[in-house]
This record gives sequence, C-alpha cells and structure tokens, in this order.
Amino acid sequence: MKVFVSGHKGMVGSAIIRGLKKDSVSWDILVCDRKEVDLCDQSAVEAFLDSEKPDMVLNAAGRVGGIHANNTYPAEFIRENLLINANLIHAAWRVGVKRFLNLGSSCIYPRNTEQPIKETSLLTGPLEQTNSAYALAKIAGLEMCRHYRAQYGVLFHSAMPTNLYGPGDNYHPENSHVLPALLRRFHEAKEASLSEVCIWGTGKPRRELLHVDDLAVGLIFLLKTKDPPDWVNLGTGKDQTILELAEMVKDIVGFQGSITHDLSKPDGTAVKRLDVSLMDSLGWKASIDLRSGISNAYEDFLSTLALGTARL
Repeated sequence: MKVFVSGHKGMVGSAIIRGLKKDSVSWDILVCDRKEVDLCDQSAVEAFLDSEKPDMVLNAAGRVGGIHANNTYPAEFIRENLLINANLIHAAWRVGVKRFLNLGSSCIYPRNTEQPIKETSLLTGPLEQTNSAYALAKIAGLEMCRHYRAQYGVLFHSAMPTNLYGPGDNYHPENSHVLPALLRRFHEAKEASLSEVCIWGTGKPRRELLHVDDLAVGLIFLLKTKDPPDWVNLGTGKDQTILELAEMVKDIVGFQGSITHDLSKPDGTAVKRLDVSLMDSLGWKASIDLRSGISNAYEDFLSTLALGTARL
C-alpha cells in the first residue's frame, strides 16, 4: 500500500514515518521536500500526485506555532494552511487517491464550549481569537474532506489531535507551543544557574497533551479502520494546569530555582480537553504517560542540541 505523507520533516510527519516503519503492515512510504513540490502550488501538487499515484494520503503538512506566532502572523497562518489543505484534498480526488486522512487540530472547537470537547461541538460558538486564523483553515480542511466524501463517495476523513509534544518539536522561545517552550526555558535557566523561570500568564489554564508517537499510532489505526467517522478526536482525555506542567518540567530538567509569572502575557483558552470516547469506541487509546513522554522529549532536545539540529 503506497501512502504519501505530507510534512514528513515536521514533528508530526517524522513521527508518522517512524510509526509506519514499525507497523505490521509493509507500507510503501512516499514523501517530498518543499524544494521538490510547493504544496501551496495547486498545479505542482496535482502533477506530483498524478505522477506518483499513491493509494492513500496522510496530510500532516501546515504552518504551526504557539500563541505568539498565531497572533503575529495570522495572514500567513490562514493563507498557507488553506492552500495546502485545498490543494492536497482536491488533487487527491482528481487523481483517484482511494483514501485521504487529514490532520486537523483541537483549536477548531469554540473557545467556551462544554468540556470535555465532543466532535459535535464544532461550529457551535466563537473561536479562541488568539489562533482563529489557523483554526479557520483547519475547519475548512475538515469540511472539504467531509463534503468530498458525501458528494463523491471517497473515503476522505479527518483526525483532531489535542496539544502535541515529543521528538522534533519546535523550541523557539516565542513561536513554540507551551511544553517545548517550558523545556527550553528551564534547561537554559539550569545551565545559567538562574534563580527563577518566568512562565506566561497565570498558569491556571488547563491543557491536555498527547505524545506525537501516540498520535502516529492512532493515525495509522484510523488508516486501517474500514468506515471511520468524518472526524474524530485524538487525545488522552486527561489535562493539567500550565503551572503543573511547569513544575513537572522543572523536576525532569533538574532546575532548582523558583517559578514566577508574567501576567502581561495572555493565557489563551482556560480549559481544553478532548472527549475521546469516540476513538475509544473504535478500539484505540493513547499509551504514553505524561512524565515518560516529557522525559523522552527532553532527551530528544538534549541530543539535538548537542548535534546542532534542535529547532531553536
């Protein structure tokens, strides 16, 4: 079975490649570099898929980032993600791809929706404004897959993962997500023998985290599911406060100082935890516990830092 994995050099794409190689099925894995095919170029995407003719597409490509990046570059976030999704979905249909699994994001759900968040919460209220551009592009991709499936009878479907972390993450001090940002701050504070680490906001918002290797296993499971839902949540169903995360990172890194707060920075969504009962009913659950996962992520950060390949 030939599967094209878009975004294979990113954190998620790399994990998917690792997962496919470990899987019991012998997958024929197809990838392409950005220099080879610009996924924002519709004709280039269609020509590539028509030439390679994969049986399946797993779309993990896109522009990603944390609150600061989303607030600073909303035009790039909505434009690039809209183009990538639309080009891949339409080209896959045009060239006869049998199955398309689109990777979305839990940020598609309304800011103040009922917790834990069910799939049926989509489009029932206003989005979190700090990442609305990204969320709207992801919603468009989900809706394209849903409508192509309904109108054309193709097996195009989506998965909505919660906040992700793990090997290959982006550790930029401003553009990264919460966990890699914390790992970098605590590590650098330890190395510099600082007395404190400042975290953004109050530390009260609650976040669910899923290790990227768990995500990969879940996505491969969905590729093998005969009649999957149009979209389904992927997560652990468990959450913790940002402060609790910071304290766990502090302990894993071995930082001896204190934690302070920069209250001028936004908190973002107060609580975000996915209802994973639908995925549970299909027969899949996440297996990597949070402390083990963070330890694994920190080990990867240290090794890539030593090699000079860390995404800083």
